[in-house]
Amino acid sequence: MSISEIRCVRPGAERSPDVSGMKLERWNTLSIEQQQKFAPICPDFIVELSLPSDNLQSLQEKMEEYMQESGIQLGWLIDRKQRHIYIYRQGQSVECLDNTSTLSGENVLPGFVLNLGKVW
Repeated sequence: MSISEIRCVRPGAERSPDVSGMKLERWNTLSIEQQQKFAPICPDFIVELSLPSDNLQSLQEKMEEYMQESGIQLGWLIDRKQRHIYIYRQGQSVECLDNTSTLSGENVLPGFVLNLGKVW
């Protein structure tokens, strides 16, 4: 999995999540030039981290838009203020966890566990 800045591009809109990653095989399909800029490909995994000034509804709408992109399999919206984690999975309803201590990368990031103690 390559973690890097990826810009999701839809007709009329460009967005860049706070963190994104993709399988190395997909990353290697890009040219060297494409890898050195915002890549024109949607990632397998994304994270949005809310700031105190952010509007949660806007971030949720942004996550929904990301999940409509082909290729994104897993997304985390981390609401630090309320200590909620919204987990977005392709083709599934959003799951909300309250004040959890860790997050698993599931089958998208096998073996990856995020310790949220450092985030809270």
